[in-house]
Amino acid sequence: MTRIEIFTAGKDIVGFAAAGHSGFAQYGEDIVCAAVSVLTQTAVIGLQEVLGAGAAVEISEGLLKCTLPPGLPEVVWQQSQLILKVMYAGLKAVFQEYGAEYLEIEEVEQ
Repeated sequence: MTRIEIFTAGKDIVGFAAAGHSGFAQYGEDIVCAAVSVLTQTAVIGLQEVLGAGAAVEISEGLLKCTLPPGLPEVVWQQSQLILKVMYAGLKAVFQEYGAEYLEIEEVEQ
């Protein structure tokens, strides 16, 4: 199962972590893991390369963690929220399609 934590501060998303493998199919053929990977990695690319938000990223076997730094300019913060909320909406859609057998999504207040 893939466990996804969405780190929140009030209504804002300040980061996320995705860990584990869904177990939907064999490694390399798992469309649930692929969907989670595409959504989370695209969010990181948007934050780092498009916005230059300086997000802290940790990557290891089966883990992707990303957190926003404090003190971002307001416009960058708002753009970061858009990226993270779109990612979250996509993850919820994957969850609705494939269910709790393969994914767990939890909001964690920071």
